[in-house]
Amino acid sequence: MVRLNRIYTRAGDEGTTGLSDGSRVAKTDARMQAIGDVDEANSAIGVAIAGLGDAALAEQLTRVQNDLFDLGADLATPGDDYEPGEMTLRIVPAQVARLEAEIDALNEHVPPLTSFVLPGGAAASLHLARAIVRRAERAAVALAPHANPQALIYLNRLSDFLFVACRSVNLNAGGDVLWVAGANR
Repeated sequence: MVRLNRIYTRAGDEGTTGLSDGSRVAKTDARMQAIGDVDEANSAIGVAIAGLGDAALAEQLTRVQNDLFDLGADLATPGDDYEPGEMTLRIVPAQVARLEAEIDALNEHVPPLTSFVLPGGAAASLHLARAIVRRAERAAVALAPHANPQALIYLNRLSDFLFVACRSVNLNAGGDVLWVAGANR
């Protein structure tokens, strides 16, 4: 269980932050960039949940938020042993499989794409979260081969999940906002 008695520790005042093994890295380190991008993605998903009227999707997204905390802990654990342990959180294949099943279930109800989709409509906040997840994925991939491969796969699937969730939300609100190539020539 997490217990925080104080919010500030002053340990990072010199521009470093601690990892789960007690080591310290610069706040500008690539690992910290990835962790920060995952945190931003998680926050964007929270904003999207706040505007959703779909309780089932909100429940799925809340599970994703919990997974993203696991993923942040995973990224904060240096080393090349990616097996979870009692004190080590790692993204595992079951979390990826759950996302894939949820993608398939959501995708059953949306029509095939006939154009690229513009990031807008009722799902605009989810589209923003998807774009931030894609940035988090790029940052995490920059850590390879020193990042859990399942964490990288999870982020890739999460952007897919969010895209299909966007399409589902927009379908229920009148449809996708479609790109019209050369419309303003």
